[in-house]
Amino acid sequence: MNGPFPLTDGRVCVPGNHWDLLDGRAGRLASVAVVIPFFEQQDDLNRVLAGLDAQDYPAHLIEVAVADDGSREPPDTSASSLTCTVVRQEDRGFRAAAARNLGAAATEAEILCFLDADTVPEPGYLREISRLPSMLPDALVVGRRRHADLAGWSAADLSRWWAGESAPAVLEEPRWLTDAYARTADLAVADNGAYRFVISSVMCCSRELFTYCGGFDETFDRYGGEDWEFAHRAVACGAVLHHARRAVAWHNGPDWAGRDVPDRAAAKNAEALALARLVTDPAARSHGLRYDIPDVAVELDADAHGLGSLVATVRGFLANDVGIWLTGRQAQALFERAHLQDDRIRVGPVPDRIRRSCRFLVSVTGRPALPASGVAELVRRCAAPDVAAVHVHGGTSVVACHSSWAVNRLRRWTQGPVRLADPGAVAFGAVEHCSGEEFGMTEVDREADLAW
Repeated sequence: MNGPFPLTDGRVCVPGNHWDLLDGRAGRLASVAVVIPFFEQQDDLNRVLAGLDAQDYPAHLIEVAVADDGSREPPDTSASSLTCTVVRQEDRGFRAAAARNLGAAATEAEILCFLDADTVPEPGYLREISRLPSMLPDALVVGRRRHADLAGWSAADLSRWWAGESAPAVLEEPRWLTDAYARTADLAVADNGAYRFVISSVMCCSRELFTYCGGFDETFDRYGGEDWEFAHRAVACGAVLHHARRAVAWHNGPDWAGRDVPDRAAAKNAEALALARLVTDPAARSHGLRYDIPDVAVELDADAHGLGSLVATVRGFLANDVGIWLTGRQAQALFERAHLQDDRIRVGPVPDRIRRSCRFLVSVTGRPALPASGVAELVRRCAAPDVAAVHVHGGTSVVACHSSWAVNRLRRWTQGPVRLADPGAVAFGAVEHCSGEEFGMTEVDREADLAW
């Protein structure tokens, strides 16, 4: 793996999560849309708009969309010198995810910057947070959210603050975030749980990445979780995670952990279960429950199989968080003959929405049989940093496990109007070729004995 890899419009892609290949490079001055979800917080919004007016980024490249989540009175943006649009949706609960989608759709800029209505950006915020997405359209960037008591502060007060003449009472930053950014070198060393360190109140990405991922999931209708779900799905879609520590914005008040929240445990449990149905991270699914979106999507060519070999091949996968899709001319007939009543096994190709949400895509040809431990080891090996795929060979059978981030990133830049300049020279990650013996894989007869 080398890189960066040029795109046909002058931007680049990188292998793995290696945004560090672009560390120190100056970004382009691209157009930026600031999307602000809002609900009856005009004083906070006034400060945010004043903070945007004070940016050291060219004003003609900034547009602002305030997305009202059902306030009784619409937000007022008249004090801002920037191009502002207000869009509104009816009040049907806390629908910040839907509001952000609504705001993004009302803009045209190349880069989308999501900023909460109570989070005031420092003057260099847009320049710092948009630097990487302007060069690397796969980048999903989170800024540094700090905390202060800004109640009663005016736009003039902000100017004095930026000039160093006065400052509000600074509150403690959430330790779990600061420790995570330090431990991962600003997400350069991003493991499978790194999506949890992306918060939507200070988030930025290219419009291409946002569109490819499908935006925020609008089924979230209460506080919390929609940013983790989006970031997890973005990683599956090939996003490169980065923490831009110099992109600082100030939240008015403490972090959620420091607020007086009634029924805190019940709220966190509801959030955890809302996330578990969509986030396939094993840490989110430690309760033994099964969901429609699996962690591992298996596409099995059924044409080489009889009933015995089909069951033998499928059996090793079922101990894991999987969905299995049978393909080939004989798939439907074999499915019916087997009297399968396990809703994890279906007929047809893996649906696109699954391909953009699960962490691993496995293709199976021939009649291999792996023990559950072998499947678990295959997934573990493919989950390692910078690994795009692990191919296991045994006789005429192949089991190939692909990291969805690599599959989707390659798909995005080989099928759209902007493409890799030299796709044949691109390796987003390592491809390992292994012997089936390493994973306990055998080949089985077409009619392996199922009798007891």
